[in-house]
Amino acid sequence: MQGLAGKRVVITGGAGGIGMATARRFLDEGSQVVIWDHDEHALTGASDEIPGLSGSIRADVTDPEEVKAGFAEVGALMNGLDILINNAGISIRHPFLEITPEEWRRVIDVNLNGIFLVGRAAAELMLTGDGGVIVNMGSTNAMTGYHYYADYNASKAGVVELTRSMALELGPKIRVNVACPGFILTPMQDAEYTPDMKTAFSSRLPLDRLGSPEDVASLFAFLASDESSFITGQCFIIDGGEIAGGLASQR
Repeated sequence: MQGLAGKRVVITGGAGGIGMATARRFLDEGSQVVIWDHDEHALTGASDEIPGLSGSIRADVTDPEEVKAGFAEVGALMNGLDILINNAGISIRHPFLEITPEEWRRVIDVNLNGIFLVGRAAAELMLTGDGGVIVNMGSTNAMTGYHYYADYNASKAGVVELTRSMALELGPKIRVNVACPGFILTPMQDAEYTPDMKTAFSSRLPLDRLGSPEDVASLFAFLASDESSFITGQCFIIDGGEIAGGLASQR
C-alpha cells in the first residue's frame, strides 16, 4: 500500500485476533505500531509474538482518564500519530429477553463509547500535526438484524453514524471510515460458535468460507493508505457476500 511506510499507528484491541493481524500487516508495510488492550496478560503475550512494535499500552477504552494517559504515552513513544485503527470491541451472545441492563451497558460502553473516546483523543493528537486517518470497527450487524446480539447490533449501528459525523467535522485534515466485517473467525467468535454452527454459516456464504483476521487487516491497510485518499465517511462491508441478498439469498 502506498503511504504507510513510517506512519505512526495505534491499534486498540491490539492483543486480539484482528488487532494482532492488523499490527503485523502495518509492520509489514513499514509503519511504526503501538498496540492497546485492556488485558495486560494478553498484551504481554501479543508483544512477545509480534516483534518490532514501538510499544504496548494497557488502557481501558471506556475510561476517559486512561484514554487521555494512553495518548500522552503515544506522543512520547512516537512523537505524534498518523493512523488510528479503532478496533476494540466485545460481544455477549444472549436472546433479547435475557440481556441484563449491566450487559447492555457494558457492550454499549466498549463498542460505542470507547470508539468515541478514543477517536476524539486521537483526532486531537493528529490535529497537532498534519492530520491523519481513523478507521473505526463496525460490523454487518449494523446493517441488518441478527438474533441474540441486540446490544451488539445497536452499538455497531451507532458506530456507523458516529463515523459519518466524524468525517464531516474532522475533514479535510482527518479522514474517517468504518470497516464492517461479517463472520470473521477470531478467538471471540471461535468461543461462541460450535464447529457445526461455523460449518453451517460458511456454507451459506457465496465465497463458501469464513473470513480471517488477515482479511480485515488488509481492508484496514487500504483505508489507512494513500490509495484511499479520496474516501471518507464511508462504510466498507467485508463479509464474503453474507448480506448481499438478505434472507432470500441464503441456501
